[in-house]
Amino acid sequence: MGGLDDRLFADRAEAGALLAHRLMSCQGQDCVVLALPRGGVPVALPVARMLAAPLDLLFVRKIGARDNPEFAIGAVVDGDKPQVVMNRDVPPRLAAPDSYLETEVPRLLEEIKRRRRLYGGGRKPVPVAGKLAIVVDDGIATGATMRAALLGLARQNPARIVVAVPVAAREALDSLRAAADEVICLRIPDPFRAVGLHYRDFAQVADAEVIAALRDADPAG
Repeated sequence: MGGLDDRLFADRAEAGALLAHRLMSCQGQDCVVLALPRGGVPVALPVARMLAAPLDLLFVRKIGARDNPEFAIGAVVDGDKPQVVMNRDVPPRLAAPDSYLETEVPRLLEEIKRRRRLYGGGRKPVPVAGKLAIVVDDGIATGATMRAALLGLARQNPARIVVAVPVAAREALDSLRAAADEVICLRIPDPFRAVGLHYRDFAQVADAEVIAALRDADPAG
């Protein structure tokens, strides 16, 4: 599962390089590296380079309750075939009628398309069916976003799903076990407070950095 070393990462690039070293056993496999934008992208780039694998983005957009937008009743997950994942534990008073989902889901899909055009120039998602999918973020606090991403990704039939992160809360990692074939985490601090506290430099990742990473990882580019 990983170690308990609580030393700070210099930045996301260093964390990604260390993570890449842990993933060397995946070399030679047919895999794709999927980063949760934006913070996961500079972590995923060294991994994609080491594995000589395509780097793509895995967008997750929360479906908020109609009368309480902050409460997630589900999520839309990007991919070659985008998936809708619904939360099974929604209180009846927050359950959404079909008419709401019929308008909200297309709106979220359009936002995903807009962001994909912004970052990737409109290129289509890399297919994951039959491949090893390595999902990377800069850290996991609660695991809610990652769980939604993994559930949607699983419906696209990858051969295996590996979650790879530099740092995470133990409870969050435990919650992901059922949704991934393997979870790799370099550091599991106890107590865990916030992802950013485990980096010396945790500056916000700019759109331009995401665009550059996708270009640098593209063997045809």
